[in-house]
This record gives sequence, structure tokens and C-alpha cells, in this order.
Amino acid sequence: MNTLVYSQLLIPYIIAIFFAITMGGSGTAPAFSAAYGANAIRKSLIPGLFGIMVFLGAIIAGKQTSTTIGQDILNKDNMTLVIVSIILFSVGVSLLIANLFGIPQSTSQSTVLAVAAVAIYLNEFNSKKLLFEIIPTWFILPVIAFFISFFIGKFICRLKLKNKLQSFEAQNEKLKPYYDCILIVVALYVAFSIGANNVANAAGPIASMTANELGVSVHDNFTLIMILSTLIVAPAFGIGSSLFGHKIVKNTGKDIIQFGKFEAVVISFVSASLLLLASVTKGIPTSLVQLNVASILGIGVAKLGRKNIMHNTNVKRFFLMWLIAPLIAFSLCLLLIFIADKFNYL
Repeated sequence: MNTLVYSQLLIPYIIAIFFAITMGGSGTAPAFSAAYGANAIRKSLIPGLFGIMVFLGAIIAGKQTSTTIGQDILNKDNMTLVIVSIILFSVGVSLLIANLFGIPQSTSQSTVLAVAAVAIYLNEFNSKKLLFEIIPTWFILPVIAFFISFFIGKFICRLKLKNKLQSFEAQNEKLKPYYDCILIVVALYVAFSIGANNVANAAGPIASMTANELGVSVHDNFTLIMILSTLIVAPAFGIGSSLFGHKIVKNTGKDIIQFGKFEAVVISFVSASLLLLASVTKGIPTSLVQLNVASILGIGVAKLGRKNIMHNTNVKRFFLMWLIAPLIAFSLCLLLIFIADKFNYL
């Protein structure tokens, strides 16, 4: 393989790193917003811990979701250097916009719609996978997260009304460091789940593209290529966390609701468990951001009532950006693919 091909491969990898940086900024919120909102962790520790756990999640549990993104929506043979570069660039721009507004955004939804834009343009759209597996999961899992958190939140409120929880906390003030440790462990668990699901958004297309460009069998070498891709992509999540993470964590962790420690554990554990379940069972790229906010809303409605939470300004901004960012990724990707085709770059 000549030097020119290797140098050309650097372009999508550089774009993938840019993409991963924007994902790291957005993904920090669902991982650490609950712990940060409960004052259990200093913001300076978040980027390093986040990056390590994302990396481990991607290596240990990320293969199936990478396969979905890299092969199942669009035929893997179409994952060329130009197409992958356009997909990753389009999603990266949409996420950068969301990060600049301080809104945690779904990397999975933006990536899936960008890949779907290419598939539609090339008339190779796998509608069954997207319409009957992926999209229903996007709607069902946040609803499940909301109601699980809501019912647990109601139970916690009943305990507090009976003074059982306050009494327990007051009598065990010495256990506060252990409570904080539990929150941090759960936050690390969330970051691991992000690695299992969201690193695939960049590593999946990169792995398929690398196999195509090097002329090797995807089936025989996909695992190795995915690991190499992950080694490059995952560390960039920590960089993104450092650049964008604090503002987004503050918006979700401090501005929506002031958490108690029990509520924070519920929020983190419920959202991460549902995401990890989707990753390892079906390999479905899913929005942890939306699972996390759904859990936050479930707890918030249980504590403060639906009217108070739904009138929160940030909640309205979240819903608006969740709609806009994936549409930006889809539209920009479709436009760039059209331009590339007209100039015979496909």
C-alpha cells in the first residue's frame, strides 16, 4: 500500500478526532451531571475520569454498536474515504453547535441520520433496521427512564415526608464520603456505557472505511480495525470534556434541579443501565443524553410537579436543540454528498 493512500486515510481520522472531541463535550453531561449536581465531585477531576471510562467501555462492550453504525444502516462497501469524512464532519458540526449553546445533544441520533442521508442518496437505505429497531428504541427507552425514575422519586418523597430519609441521613453524616463514592462510581458506570455506545459513532464508519481502503476483509479484520480506531477516537472524548464539558454539566446538573444524593444515584444508574442494555443486546445506537434528561425529569416531576419542571427554560431549549441538531447533520451530509457526487468524488 503506497504512502498516498495512508496519507489520505489521515483526513477522516482527523475529522473523527474532531467529532470525538464534540462528542466528549456533549457526553460529559449524562455521565457526571448527577454527581456534579449533588456536589460529590470537583469539576477538575471529570475530564480525566470520563476519558478513561469511555475508553474501557468502547474496548470491552463497543463492538456490536460499531457494527450497526459501520455496516447495518449503509452497506459497508460504501463506507469510502470521502463518504466517511462527510458523515463525521456533518455530525461534528451539528454537535459543535449544540456544545456552543451548552446543550447536551444525542451523538447517536445525529450520526444515524447522517448515515441515513448517504444511504438515501445512494438508494441503499436499510429502512427495516432504522424504522423498526433504532427509531422505536429512541422513543421507548426515554419513556421507560422517565417512569422508572418518577416512581422511585415518589417513593423517596414518601420516605422524606415520613422523616425516615432525613433521619437516616442526619444520623449517618459520617457516611457522607461513602455516599459521594457511590455517586462517583455510578458516574464512572455511565461513562463506561457511553464508551460502549457512542464511540461507535466515529469508530464504526472509520473501521469499515479502513477495511475498504486497505482492501482487507471486514469480517476477518473488523475487530482489530475497530480497536485501532477506538484507540484513536476514545481519548479525544477526554479532550472534548475539558473544552466543553463544564458548561453542559452545569446546565443539566445545577440549573434543572438541585439533586439529593439518592436521586442522583437513581438518575445515573437508570439511564446508564438502559443504554448499556441497548448496546450489548441489540447494538442499537441510543441517546444517553435523552435517557439522562428523562430520568432527571422523572425525579423532578416527582419532587416538584409537572408544571414546575416543564416550565423550566433549559428543558424547552433541550427539546428544541434535540430536534435541530440531527436535522442539521442530515441536511449538511445530504448537501455535501450531492456536491461530492457532482464533482465526481464519490
